[in-house]
Amino acid sequence: MKKFKFLALSAVMSTLLAVTAACGNGTEGDNENTDSGTGTENAQLSGDINIDGSSTVYPIMEAVAEEYQMEQPDVKVSVGFSGTGGGFEKFIAGQTDMANASRPIKDEEKAQLEEKGIEFTEFKLANDGLSVVVNPDNDWVDNLTVEELKKMWVNDGTTKKWSDIREGWPEEEIKFYSPGTDSGTYDYWNEVILEDEEMVQGATQSEDDNVLVQGVGNDKNAIGFFGYAYYVENKDSLKVVPIDNGEGPVEPTNETVESGEYAPLSRPLFTYVSNEAVKEEHVYDYMTYLLENAGALSEDVGYVSLPEEDYTAGLETLEGLK
Repeated sequence: MKKFKFLALSAVMSTLLAVTAACGNGTEGDNENTDSGTGTENAQLSGDINIDGSSTVYPIMEAVAEEYQMEQPDVKVSVGFSGTGGGFEKFIAGQTDMANASRPIKDEEKAQLEEKGIEFTEFKLANDGLSVVVNPDNDWVDNLTVEELKKMWVNDGTTKKWSDIREGWPEEEIKFYSPGTDSGTYDYWNEVILEDEEMVQGATQSEDDNVLVQGVGNDKNAIGFFGYAYYVENKDSLKVVPIDNGEGPVEPTNETVESGEYAPLSRPLFTYVSNEAVKEEHVYDYMTYLLENAGALSEDVGYVSLPEEDYTAGLETLEGLK
């Protein structure tokens, strides 16, 4: 549709130019002014944009990149998902223009960027409800308290069984699936559930959330956690567990995540961009497109959009960087 409109506009402009020339009212200078009257928003840009980081943010950025490249096919946007920590490592090394993160940047990462002379800006993209899931055949877990999650996931030197967590549950060993230690999701879980204690031994860990989805979906005694979008995408093969933070069990939904009722596992998602990279026209244009469309596209891929005023504030910040 956009391509059709562009072609139609070109045809109209060509007709106007031909009429002007035929009437003898234009000069060569006038024609040049007419040609340069096209706004920046219609210009065809080119260049490369390299992005890496959080696997949780990846579905949002991938969706934005695909839509953007239909409008600007000569801008090549590469999106990876080495985890929040891995993404910051590449950002610090100057290998990427943007770093996606499912947690705020750490002080030590800020210090390393400062040492490298890399100035950056943080932008919020959406909200996420970190989802705890079990196998659909698990018919004993209807909810878990935050205290039970900690008892389950913190290493105490024993092999954890379901019966250890709540009386009457099966005497079967729990199989754990967790994001890898480079993941911002792991960092967030470590902060609010593990409280900086060691994770249970023997957990299967991966930076690829699809590995965790498959692991839980194939084992009746499994439990795992990852971003809300991966649960939404795989509802047929997973069972989400409502979490009780002291005020009754709450299931992650768009409404409970946005309101903060789904506590303490609701969190914002970020991208960090190099201020120097934003000076490149194609990077600035991509960031503008990202902030204008992140709300709708985050909802499309299973996350929760921010209030509209947050995206407006982000665009104002971006304009200041240019």
